[in-house]
Amino acid sequence: MILFLKVAGGLILLYFGGEFLVRGAVALADRLGVSHLLIGLTVVAAGTSAPELVVCLIAALQGEPGIAVGNVVGSNLANILLIMGAAGVICAIPTNRQALYRDGLATIFATVLFAVICMSGIIGRADGVLMLLCLVAYLSFCYRADRRSKAAQATIEAEIEELGGHETRGWVMAAKLLGGLAAVLIGSELLVDGARETARLAGVGPEIIGLSMVALGTSLPELATGIAAARQKHTDLVLGNVLGSNIFNVLAIMGVVALAKPLAVPERIAAFDLWAMVAVTIVFVGIALAVRRIGRGIAVAFLLLYGSYVFALFAGMSALGHGHAG
Repeated sequence: MILFLKVAGGLILLYFGGEFLVRGAVALADRLGVSHLLIGLTVVAAGTSAPELVVCLIAALQGEPGIAVGNVVGSNLANILLIMGAAGVICAIPTNRQALYRDGLATIFATVLFAVICMSGIIGRADGVLMLLCLVAYLSFCYRADRRSKAAQATIEAEIEELGGHETRGWVMAAKLLGGLAAVLIGSELLVDGARETARLAGVGPEIIGLSMVALGTSLPELATGIAAARQKHTDLVLGNVLGSNIFNVLAIMGVVALAKPLAVPERIAAFDLWAMVAVTIVFVGIALAVRRIGRGIAVAFLLLYGSYVFALFAGMSALGHGHAG
């Protein structure tokens, strides 16, 4: 019962803490006169990645690299298969070819770069610097491109309006920022503790829990956003949010965590899950480029694939001989 409360409490605090943190950060950046384009590219993206970042940092600092690396790999798989799948079942998601050539190819590049780095078995500080430099280069390119695009600016304006960017009361901003940050920190601590205990009781490696339960938990805000956007027919936001989240997960989160503490890559993740993430990412971008919209058929296939992957994690089918996975 205590274990359930830890995990559930951690997830609830992460969900609402992340939401308040983003809203407070957006309002503060808006009040400071930061351009809405820059807020959309950095503040919103960094804010929505805050739960994953803090969970990974705490896991790494507590000597649980399996939870940290598993969280990022599992979150990227969940973003594509679960979130695009769930949103596509509700409403067909149009594929923007221009955005795909930029953000889709950037997602593939970031994912492959991360996989290559992991092949050495250690994600070191130099790797962290390289990933963060790639992120800065990508964001700079996006900023210059979006500054010339009226459609991109209109989308970002709508997103900031929705996040309450025009809040001017200082105490409300401070309450959202500090309350959100405190909730994310406490929620992350509870979730990592709960994940470690769950792994021990279930007799599986912590990386299995990181790839499944923790990854799913930290992807809940993106899942809720994707479903809400699909129900309201704001489907142009779904694809961009998934691609942007995957780029940030790999380059920003793993970059920052590796700088704080180099990570050993668990054997089973290096053997299977890492390459599953690379394959799913490449196939997803390929499908999105080939079709005009991601309809119900493709969406259902994504959901079935995600369900099969999670089942395989616990059944030990994807362990590739790594004994204690099952």
